[in-house]
Amino acid sequence: MRLFPISMCRAGMKLGKHIYNEQGMVLLAEGVELTQPLLDRLNRHGINYLYIQDSLTDDIVHVELISEENKNKLLREIRSSFRKLANDPGRRSSLASYHHFGKTFRMHMDGLIEDLSRHGDAMIMLSDIQIKDNYLYQHSLNVCMYATMLGMSHGYGKDELMTLGLGALLHDIGKTQIPDEILCKPTQLSDSEFSEMQNHTVYGYRILKEEPNIPLLSAHCAFQHHERMNGSGYPRGIKGDEIHPYAKWIAMVDSYDALTTHRVYRPALLPHEALEVIMGGANTLYDPDMVNLFRDKVAIYPLGVTVSLCTGDIGVVVDLNASMPQRPVVRIIENQQREPLKVPYEVDLSKQLSIMITSINPA
Repeated sequence: MRLFPISMCRAGMKLGKHIYNEQGMVLLAEGVELTQPLLDRLNRHGINYLYIQDSLTDDIVHVELISEENKNKLLREIRSSFRKLANDPGRRSSLASYHHFGKTFRMHMDGLIEDLSRHGDAMIMLSDIQIKDNYLYQHSLNVCMYATMLGMSHGYGKDELMTLGLGALLHDIGKTQIPDEILCKPTQLSDSEFSEMQNHTVYGYRILKEEPNIPLLSAHCAFQHHERMNGSGYPRGIKGDEIHPYAKWIAMVDSYDALTTHRVYRPALLPHEALEVIMGGANTLYDPDMVNLFRDKVAIYPLGVTVSLCTGDIGVVVDLNASMPQRPVVRIIENQQREPLKVPYEVDLSKQLSIMITSINPA
């Protein structure tokens, strides 16, 4: 399969990978033939890229790091709990009436950690393509996955991963207390609206800190995930070592996932573009050592993406090099004259250091 911008997709192409709805259920199945009305509808829903079946790359395998069962359970639980809180805006101090809350999320985190531990050398890649009717649910799961994977690479033990993972999963729970007209506003927020949006960190901390099955450090992740290394963040403007390391991990991956996700006010960036933004914030916004580890763990060129090389050849990324994530294996499918090759061949950029990727999705 190949990963195409939706602008390059045409009627008659067939999906190479499922598209999911906000509950994590299959909305359009692999193999469905695309029509122009269907493409138009997906475009309106903010879908920027599609995996398309392609005989030249039908051997590309996209490994799922979390089982579909565990992923769907987590998304349903996030959706259910967050909606309860959103429909009960006065409950900013505790979750006392939701006795199952902490235990249920701990149980789901156990499953997520177990799944991820089977893929110890896995790299952070684009998440599933999904109709995001509510950005908050999938974003919470993505940030949890990314932070937990980085925590594993950093060497955290099971209890530390549980605390970090819960903090990441629930970092934005305070947004359930923000009015929809602010949360979903497509234009720039006014000063008063932005001030209220910033309060989601405080609301999240208040919601989580009294829950007996949620570690207090996880609540502090909700409180501190918008603090920045140079003190420019909120709600308290703390900096450097005043910010807990778990919150620093979450701050970085929260920004990365937001950058790589379509929003009403801007299109999604590709991973290599988003990584440049994150790296540009090292020292000032994000911990530089954490940025370096993240750089080494993120697959900036997703499997199936079409790339141009400095040789003029056109190829498709078919494999990743964990030791050199910026230099994947590329299958050359067109020559410098843009003529299809009768016999494609592969170039391992980790071994051919003089060959560079120059652009993504060449027209």
